Amino acid sequence: MVALQARLRGPKGCPWDREQTHESLRRFLIEEAYEVLDAMESGDTREFASELGDLLLQVIFHAILAEETGQFTISDVIEAVHTKMIRRHPHVFGDVAAKTSAAVLKNWEQIKREEREGKAADDSALAGVPRSLPAVLEAYQLTKKAARVGFDWENLAGIFEKLDEEERELNLLLPGGAAATTGKPAHSGAESARRLEEETGDLLFACVNVARFVGVDPEVALKKANAKFARRFRAMEAAAAGKGARFADLPRDEKEMLWNQMKVRG
Repeated sequence: MVALQARLRGPKGCPWDREQTHESLRRFLIEEAYEVLDAMESGDTREFASELGDLLLQVIFHAILAEETGQFTISDVIEAVHTKMIRRHPHVFGDVAAKTSAAVLKNWEQIKREEREGKAADDSALAGVPRSLPAVLEAYQLTKKAARVGFDWENLAGIFEKLDEEERELNLLLPGGAAATTGKPAHSGAESARRLEEETGDLLFACVNVARFVGVDPEVALKKANAKFARRFRAMEAAAAGKGARFADLPRDEKEMLWNQMKVRG
């Protein structure tokens, strides 16, 4: 596979492949990762294997680009992760005791901190969370790391109280302080828009904490919620079409009735 991709990059290879750079491939790396998740959730094992191959191709492609400029090779990539996995599993390859997943994670974080020492790197407990992550996943990772050093709510009730607090603060920015109105800011201008964005972000951040606290990956949960909404919405459109109508043209009460029907169906 490495040889094949190198040939595609060669003088007699593919014009498209020859034009690519690390930067131009960024979006494909992200897209392929999400397509792997879709295939995994579909239950189609053949498709799952195929999409994992596409993701692997992205790793190989970046390694070949790096090799062309003398940075590193695919062997360096494999060697680096091989060495890292041995170093971070002293309870398997060394004499460190870790009989639970919690103990393993604690050791893992300690080893990562030791690896960062002397590298002029960020020594915060939050270090290592990529800023390029999707916002929901970034929030999840940040709060997981904070929780590991004891900065967390004592119970779920505390997070729900935080949710209520954030909802109230957002509500105050809406016309008349009522979320059931137009949904537009109570006051116009850049400052109002900034505050509305900030309070909405705080509310979403609190929701991510609820998911983390109950042991649910919010990125996965939201993706499934998105899929459920899309499935139900398409079913409503199909039901309307079956009656000779366009869903968009239906009055709101009929749309609500169709939605409730689709919820019952699952």
